[in-house]
Amino acid sequence: MIAYIFAFASRFAETASHETAAQEGGGGLLSPNPGLAFWTVLTFILLLVILKKVAWKPILAALEERETKIAESLDLADKARKEASDNLAENKKIIALAQDEARKIIDESRQFAAELKEKLVEDSRKQAAKVLEEASLEIERKREEMTSELKNFTVNLSVEIAEKILKKNLDTTAQKELASEYLKEISSGNQ
Repeated sequence: MIAYIFAFASRFAETASHETAAQEGGGGLLSPNPGLAFWTVLTFILLLVILKKVAWKPILAALEERETKIAESLDLADKARKEASDNLAENKKIIALAQDEARKIIDESRQFAAELKEKLVEDSRKQAAKVLEEASLEIERKREEMTSELKNFTVNLSVEIAEKILKKNLDTTAQKELASEYLKEISSGNQ
């Protein structure tokens, strides 16, 4: 509709311009023509009035709506940026806590390993000392057993020798007692 009004006003101004130019004997492209200027201004003013009534309000409403949408989008972008910043800070805190926890676990593991190593070394030392003590006791027991066997063997040997020498002057029990007493005297004298 606006296009029709504008086309009609332009056509009317053009027709009036040609009639005026024909009456005046032609005019140049840059020569002033008051009739053409009048109709051009009148057409422009009429176009402005029609545009104000018909199109100005929808254009302003569309611009305001766009401005509102842009403002909302900017607000949403600011909120998203702030939320992302908050999330980033929170993630950094979580990562820092996780790293601290990992360091703590590693330190505890190292400490536990060191304590376990010390305990194992100490247990090994105790076990080695126990084995050595048991071995010493066993050696001492075997030595005493061997000493006892050696004494018995010596007593028996002495008795046999004495029997042969005395040719049955004493009986066997008396000879063993005599030999045992003699060995006791010898062993108490050596110690």
